[in-house]
Amino acid sequence: MTKPNPYIKGRGAQINPANRFHNLVYDENPVDWAIEEKADIPTEFIEVYPKTILNKVISPDIPATHSMNPYQGCEHGCIYCYARNTHNYWGYSAGLEFESKILVKKNAATLLEAKLKHKNWKATPVMLSGNTDCYQPIEGQLEITRNILKTFWKYRHPVSIITKNSLILRDLDILKQLAAHNLVRVAVSITTLQEELRRYLEPRTATIAQRLKTVETLAQNGIPTMVMMAPIIPGLNDTEILKMVKTAADLGASRVGYTIVRLDGDVATIFEDWIRKTMPDRADRVLNRIRDCHRGELASKKYGKRMSGEGNIANIIKEQFRIARQLYLKAPPAFSYNLALHNSFKSPQLKLF
Repeated sequence: MTKPNPYIKGRGAQINPANRFHNLVYDENPVDWAIEEKADIPTEFIEVYPKTILNKVISPDIPATHSMNPYQGCEHGCIYCYARNTHNYWGYSAGLEFESKILVKKNAATLLEAKLKHKNWKATPVMLSGNTDCYQPIEGQLEITRNILKTFWKYRHPVSIITKNSLILRDLDILKQLAAHNLVRVAVSITTLQEELRRYLEPRTATIAQRLKTVETLAQNGIPTMVMMAPIIPGLNDTEILKMVKTAADLGASRVGYTIVRLDGDVATIFEDWIRKTMPDRADRVLNRIRDCHRGELASKKYGKRMSGEGNIANIIKEQFRIARQLYLKAPPAFSYNLALHNSFKSPQLKLF
């Protein structure tokens, strides 16, 4: 890997593209903070007060009917993150502001409880972190996610979690209770096994060693755990597929999934700026390989294809995963969420006990 051009260490995005919803744009070119005198961008936590917390999922590509996010924006700073584009809806840029202006929903557990105990609510798995990571660093202080899990357990309601942060092990006590009743599944996102690459791609996430230990610990404690190699970025981490699946299987993961990177909206601008600064010798090769997976574009909006890609490179990746799973993974144990427990838990008879 060549030495990066002017680069803000500890951050993913290096620029702030203009918010597409703003009528007034004072600078047509994104501000390049890497060449500013003050490149140390502090993180600001902003409390917001939503009236609802559950979002209905309408995408057929997502295996959940509802999701919730206790934080908007994410300090992890993953350069490829599709959630960056959602920060525009809050009035911020998808670039550095996405990872430095974090919106905090301290009332998330209260809103969730009101929903779960409503007489018309029927149990359905809820995905935590459908947009931004529920275990990003500030969670260590605020414990919003922990209170959310306590609420799911209180009402015996199913939940799934995806995270890049080993902080999830703090809540092992609650996860074990949920798992004992088939109420939880966890996916640990591991994009690469190369720590140097991880520092550039995902600057404020847990290290690879910490994440591997997280997978092992969760599995050892009976938590249904899978690894998500998401996203695969052709030209950066696609050579790691067999090793990733074998490593995950050896640590006790029951499944390994993947997505292919898609650079929608401002993420394309942010990613291209980043890769030309960090890996200028590989930038064109990587960008062209991503285009090869999306019919000549950097992203696809086509359901069923936007996350798995199309074309020769996408097919090679798919075949590698098929072979890797066949070689290293046993048939995953049967699992289905216990939906009946929540519905019966709300019945008047059980409330007497």
